[in-house]
Amino acid sequence: MLAGTLHVNSECNMVSEAIPVSRLTSEKAGNSNHNQIDELPCQDMETRNGTLEFDEATINHHSEPCRGESISGIHHGAIEANLNNEMTLQDMNEYETAFNEDDEEDSDWEPLKRHVEILKWFCTNCTMVNLDDVVHCDVCGEHKRSGILRNGFFASPFFEDAIASRTESESAGRDADSSSRNSVSSCSTAVGFDERMLLHSEVVVKSHPHPERPDRLRAIAASLATAGIFPGRCYPIPSREITQQELQMVHSSEHIESVQLTSHLYSSYFTPDTYANEHSARAARIAAGLCADLASEIFSGRCKNGFALVRPPGHHAGVRHAMGFCLHNNAAIAALAAQAAGAKKVLIVDWDVHHGNGTQEIFDGNKTVLYVSLHRHEGGNFYPGTGAAWEVGTAGAEGYCVNIPWSRGGVGDNDYVFAFEQVVLPIASAFGPDFTIISAGFDAARGDPLGCCDVTPAGYAQMTRMLNGFSDGKLLVILEGGYNLRSISSSATAVIKVLLGEHTETEFVKRGPSRSGLQTVLKVLQIQKNFWPTLGPSFEELDLQWRIFSIRKKNKQLKKRRRTLAPICWKWGRKSVFYHLLLKGHFVAKSKRR
Repeated sequence: MLAGTLHVNSECNMVSEAIPVSRLTSEKAGNSNHNQIDELPCQDMETRNGTLEFDEATINHHSEPCRGESISGIHHGAIEANLNNEMTLQDMNEYETAFNEDDEEDSDWEPLKRHVEILKWFCTNCTMVNLDDVVHCDVCGEHKRSGILRNGFFASPFFEDAIASRTESESAGRDADSSSRNSVSSCSTAVGFDERMLLHSEVVVKSHPHPERPDRLRAIAASLATAGIFPGRCYPIPSREITQQELQMVHSSEHIESVQLTSHLYSSYFTPDTYANEHSARAARIAAGLCADLASEIFSGRCKNGFALVRPPGHHAGVRHAMGFCLHNNAAIAALAAQAAGAKKVLIVDWDVHHGNGTQEIFDGNKTVLYVSLHRHEGGNFYPGTGAAWEVGTAGAEGYCVNIPWSRGGVGDNDYVFAFEQVVLPIASAFGPDFTIISAGFDAARGDPLGCCDVTPAGYAQMTRMLNGFSDGKLLVILEGGYNLRSISSSATAVIKVLLGEHTETEFVKRGPSRSGLQTVLKVLQIQKNFWPTLGPSFEELDLQWRIFSIRKKNKQLKKRRRTLAPICWKWGRKSVFYHLLLKGHFVAKSKRR
């Protein structure tokens, strides 16, 4: 029996080939198939297929210098000496084995099965799979060896380890140089970050990298560093692990214990897509602790606003469960920390593309926290399936939960800003929050592989600017989802520039909403006006505009239909049958009368 298989890779290391192991029925048979290999020089031991196979005798033989004898140990001279003598059947078989192969010109080489391993690489930016000979990702266009983890979104997507343009790099340098000359107001934005959160990762090797990966934080941190924002114009706060007493204000004891238990396991899963390793529990406690301390720092006035660059995310984590990549609910913990510092009313705006079912559950029936979520819903067919417009809160807190559920993918800046103007801002003004939190998932950004929407960095900056007017600017932005590194790094940088008081390089251009976006907003206004009377005039005005639009569209369709009808002369005579066939509604109405 052959003991193993020897793989010889090609020079470019593009494709691995493996030839199946041959089974030899006897020692003599094993000595009879490829004896001519030993007659070749040692340095010429490559076959045409780039792969060699040997049995144990062959491998042991090649540990010695090349010799002019066969593997069976029969010297060629001895065989030739016996040619003229009478040979036994065994001698004839050995003779045929030793010499017949040269005459047949490799006729003994049967077609071999080749197992070709197709080499692949996963895009650093979007995790999509590509063939090894492809230089740019087929999905997002990112270079195979992108420098996005070193320079963030400033790195060019088309060239290896290169800055996108001279203008961007020069502006980043100007930001870094001006950091030392800025006044105290430039240091009023705090950033919460700790490298230990990078240890939270999926350790089980699977066919595709998990979208919630440590590179998300690395890309954002690289963008901020390249732009001279952090470190530089923002200052860090010291990190700590959230205490069990603080967690118990949000989660049940069973949930806290289940998360803590993962620290004793190499790998574990709460749901098929929510993983944990031995470092995940600590990473989740650090993330929650940073969010709580940022909320306290901002509300107490020690800093103006802040950005929590944290993971794992949290808005899916409920009272008793972890799901959707989330372990502890960071936004809920921050809201309660702000209230512990003195805030009476807290506004949470969740623009992650997925509904924050955990945050809604935690504050359901709580009038001191107003939760507003903009997300894909599609009739409950988009994860997690919750967040319909009629979910408004319970236990006397109806209206303190506002869901704006998009009915399709591809929603962009104009629909989001329109919903802000018509729903979010009026309700927030009537609520009058003392503290504002943004659950900032950037998976509704353009290019995200999970969200499949079209919000740009300018759109995120505009929404941040609109919310910055509440709570005297006491605003905390907490990172949630977002799985395209270029999208989340550029969007997060644009948001932090707003927190610093800058205007983004690309200003938002306001346009009207889409048809589906207008219908969604109308549906939300119709429900929420029962709890927030300030929405009544907006609903009536938009409803009137929608009716006028619908009537005009119907008239256009009727005119188009009339142009396709047959001439009136067809109504009488031989062609009347064709006339009535064109008027499909004629027979329907006639059948109803009967």
